[in-house]
Amino acid sequence: MIGSSIIGMYVRATANPKYTILFSHGNAVDLGQMSSFYLGLGTRINCNIFSYDYSGYGASTGKPSEKNLYADINAAWLTLRSKYGVSPDKIILYGQSIGTVPSVDLASRYELGAVILHSPLMSGMRVAFPNTKRTWFFDAFPSIDKVPKINSPVLVIHGTEDDVIDFSHGLAIYERCTRAVEPLWVEGAGHNDIELYCQYLERLKKFISVDLPASGSMAASTTTTTNQS
Repeated sequence: MIGSSIIGMYVRATANPKYTILFSHGNAVDLGQMSSFYLGLGTRINCNIFSYDYSGYGASTGKPSEKNLYADINAAWLTLRSKYGVSPDKIILYGQSIGTVPSVDLASRYELGAVILHSPLMSGMRVAFPNTKRTWFFDAFPSIDKVPKINSPVLVIHGTEDDVIDFSHGLAIYERCTRAVEPLWVEGAGHNDIELYCQYLERLKKFISVDLPASGSMAASTTTTTNQS
């Protein structure tokens, strides 16, 4: 929707961040619910975090739609680049659940530091109808067809007992990524509890410090940007 105001939050979790994470959150939350998690995560993995609410979520205006998801992350990406001066090689896209959809789309169009896909879905039809073997023209969120175009390192995370987006989605996404690193399959984890397992934080630290060897104010601020859908 032209002129939608997208609310973003920049969390300065560390004075010398290795990367800045552009975090696209899940479906049932907004920035207000995620802010303390962002601060804790950023502090532990030595990264600042920029996140945003999709059109129609939280204080962002407009209506939720697939088209707006892509426009929203594009607006967040441009804000992170222009307002905060973060270079693409220092940006990690982190998508969780529905947030993997815009993350995959953006990563398929730009080369950047890395991508983290947490409980990703292959496509909307494949979630609703698990026996779907191809992408139909009316299918929404066709991430499975976009991931081969990602030229940045990709870490895929999925719980083996996910009853919202089946574990098979994470496996398929991982297999289609040309630059996938060792994935994190969390045995026994569901859709909303992966963060509670110790191996979650350990894998993220290893991903940033070992898999992505690079050099890189505990506070949060909000900003308003505009999508162009």
